[in-house]
Amino acid sequence: MTLVAGVDSSTQSCKVVIREAETGRLVRSGRAAHPSGTEVHPECWWSALLEAITTAGGIDDVAVIAVAGQQHGLVCLDESGRVVRDALLWNDTRSADAARDLVDELGAPVWAQRTGSVPVASFTVTKLRWLAEREPDSLARTAAVCLPHDWLTWRLRGGGLEELTTDRSDASGTGYFDSRTGEYCRDLLELACGRGDLLLPRLLGPSESTASSFGPRLAAGAGDNAAARLGLAAGTDVVVSLGTSGVVSASSVERPADPTGIVAGFADATDRHLPLVCTLNAARVLDTIAAVLGIGLQRLSELALSAAPGSDGLVLVPYFDGERTPNLPTATGALHGLTTAAATPATVARAAVEGMLCGVGAGLEALRAHDVPITAVRLIGGAAALPAVREIAPTVFGVPVLAPEPGEYVADGAARQAAWALHGGDEPPPWPESAPARRYEAETVVAVRERYQAAQSKYLER
Repeated sequence: MTLVAGVDSSTQSCKVVIREAETGRLVRSGRAAHPSGTEVHPECWWSALLEAITTAGGIDDVAVIAVAGQQHGLVCLDESGRVVRDALLWNDTRSADAARDLVDELGAPVWAQRTGSVPVASFTVTKLRWLAEREPDSLARTAAVCLPHDWLTWRLRGGGLEELTTDRSDASGTGYFDSRTGEYCRDLLELACGRGDLLLPRLLGPSESTASSFGPRLAAGAGDNAAARLGLAAGTDVVVSLGTSGVVSASSVERPADPTGIVAGFADATDRHLPLVCTLNAARVLDTIAAVLGIGLQRLSELALSAAPGSDGLVLVPYFDGERTPNLPTATGALHGLTTAAATPATVARAAVEGMLCGVGAGLEALRAHDVPITAVRLIGGAAALPAVREIAPTVFGVPVLAPEPGEYVADGAARQAAWALHGGDEPPPWPESAPARRYEAETVVAVRERYQAAQSKYLER
């Protein structure tokens, strides 16, 4: 029996799964928490990875390991490989002004054509501009720039800066990489921070692997959303992931170039593209409202299902941490339509679920505008485990929802990539689906989306 391991180094935690390479059968797993906040020292990820590996029973018997991780963040290393400053994570919006300036300087259509995406505060390129403007001494000390999954893979590999590697999916979210050619855009790096000479990770193909100092060989790894699609074996299906962020993704041969910036033209973990829409606010919306109501998430779900569709006219616009889609980094959330009749825990709970789903559902409409066929969606992520989310989602999305059993799909996708690197070939191994997805269907409640869009328009008019 040959074993492979997959790592999901996410915003909130590190998960490790160890599976049989041939069948995908889960052998053991482990996890460890990450510190909260939008800037974190990378050593915290390393400590969590070691703890998760230990909890999973070690990796001495593993042949290949792959690391998937949160996208976009900024990790700066000096000439000796030391971390220059705490890493800025994807959900750190301090570079919003830098993003606006970069778009103004080059033009949104040019960014979309060059990189497939229009920069927002999440992207690495905007964080580099912020660093150049606000911490020039930190930039001057920086010799190499990488992403969270690049850094963890590099630590596992050992060696100097020249050993830094990345993959096409994660590189496509930096803002200075062209996924069609597989080349960095050094002129965009120069535009961002005046440092076109920065060392950037070498690109590995989806089935490539390299040696490591830990024993197992290291596969290329991937960005979290690309890895999740591998873990789901999603093929061309549309996937909605409700984790810290809300993500709608598809698979396509051609890379989109959306000058509005709503649809990002990322790359997937194979040789295709990953049209993707991301919101900042998803599962934590429900966490926040549950805390306000003084209840747990399961009780929130029960209350939401006890209320009528439309929440008696109550609409929650869930921009609790600003928003990425639409690009409103300084926005705040709000309840609209609050009346005496609507001011009940049940209607507030349902408004929270409907508001979160409406925010993410706008991504489905954006993909449709780019000719992505959507006849059903696969629903995953922490919030997708709640019955209320599963049952209300089709009323908002307007299509059936397929909800597989909750799982570590990002880590599973990394493990599947590790098995691919082990066996080679043009496609990842066809692991069987671990559990059938449950299908949810319901009549679309058009009024919910209409009222949400009316409330949201007040933000867009400012």
